[in-house]
Amino acid sequence: MPVLALLVIAVVAELAVIIAVGQAVGVLATILLLIAVSMLGVTLLRRQGVRTLTALSDAARNRRDASPEVTDGVLLAVAAGLVVFPGFLSDVAALFLLFPPTRGLVRRRLLRRAATRRRGYAVVDGEVVDEPPQDVIVIDARRED
Repeated sequence: MPVLALLVIAVVAELAVIIAVGQAVGVLATILLLIAVSMLGVTLLRRQGVRTLTALSDAARNRRDASPEVTDGVLLAVAAGLVVFPGFLSDVAALFLLFPPTRGLVRRRLLRRAATRRRGYAVVDGEVVDEPPQDVIVIDARRED
């Protein structure tokens, strides 16, 4: 229910801003502004997406932690959804996530929050055994005698 309420609030806020801008600069200028900001967002999204994929493949190739690149990918996916959603507020939020410095602020905060949540869990080291030990009897329940 809270997600639905947030969505309704976002739609109402977007409509209010579009109406206010339309009254201030005119309908045609408002439509052109919406198209221009969305096109800018798509262009930045494409560029940042390629950079993030390149950084992710470099991290995998060098066998280092790729969590910043994965987090950037998720934030870019959120930005893509916001660019598609028509309106000035969502486009501003998308542009905020598309610029590397501001996306870095969000990424650091998300990673810091995830690190604090992970502290309470234990990691158990184990190994995979292909064959059962000799002193263990394996019973096949599918077999009918």
